[in-house]
Amino acid sequence: MIKNYMEDIVKKNMEEQFEKRDDICKCELCKNDIFAYSLNHLPPKYVVTDKGHIYTKLQEMEFQFNADVTREVLKAIEFVKKNKRHK
Repeated sequence: MIKNYMEDIVKKNMEEQFEKRDDICKCELCKNDIFAYSLNHLPPKYVVTDKGHIYTKLQEMEFQFNADVTREVLKAIEFVKKNKRHK
């Protein structure tokens, strides 16, 4: 089965941001918008085998990789805050 491991990484990063900040709408619509915006601005990390999963986990430990994901999640949060699809 093919999996985009970036989805897991972005979800984890989003959860961390939601815990740190109280200025973010946490409704499902806004969460999904933040998730989609982030994924659309990051390269996919497809894995098929356990070896690919392990390699991607190792990459996740790299400082620059984490910084890139965090940057995009924060950009997504700000974009969604300014462009909410609800009142």
